[in-house]
Amino acid sequence: MKIKAIFFDFDGTLRHSVPGGGVTSSEYIRSLGVEFSDKDFHRAMRWEFSYWANSTDLNADLEANNGENEGFWVNYSYRQLLALGVSHRQSKALAPKVLAYMQKFYTPRSIVPPDVQNALEELKERGYFMAVISNRTQPFGEELAAHGIGDFFNFTLAGGEVDSYKPQPEIFGHALQRAKALPEQTAYVGDNYYADVVGSRRAGLQPVLYDPSRFFPEADCPVIRSFDELISTIESF
Repeated sequence: MKIKAIFFDFDGTLRHSVPGGGVTSSEYIRSLGVEFSDKDFHRAMRWEFSYWANSTDLNADLEANNGENEGFWVNYSYRQLLALGVSHRQSKALAPKVLAYMQKFYTPRSIVPPDVQNALEELKERGYFMAVISNRTQPFGEELAAHGIGDFFNFTLAGGEVDSYKPQPEIFGHALQRAKALPEQTAYVGDNYYADVVGSRRAGLQPVLYDPSRFFPEADCPVIRSFDELISTIESF
């Protein structure tokens, strides 16, 4: 069945932080004398995707720390160190240092890459209904406008607006209702396999994984490494 609507993830898919937080913190951790391999880094990045996919650990950490306060982020750094293969004891010792470094020195640029902009323009010209679904807690339409891409989309939807977060299927259901679209005629494009592919598939949508760094080589869905590949992928359904 031909795709008529396309929903997108926002952070990491349309909008990118340059450099990425995981890369920056890992480089700093290595500068502290911690040795880890490319395989360890790959595992830690997959952990990061899993954690932010509305995981049990994330929700437990938010509840324990009353939200994303300093205690939450120290614990996040601790979990990241563990994911890199660092011992429990060393992770506990280094986590506050990692957070302090990130708070002081991590000032990424927020960009929409040219291939994303070009693909959105062509998809709009071809008449696709487009929307953005994010696990953010607050509406983010103004941020799309600030990046010059707000006019491409019919609406945006934050998980906090409907109290449902990817990979829960309900957030996709809300979006389908607003779009008056059939799930089998709707594609969902995102960079997080655990949130975007699993969630959209649960709701009956057609997932497309955006994976430029090949963090998910085993993905069981169409995969693109650049938005230059998106239109041909959508048309192949």
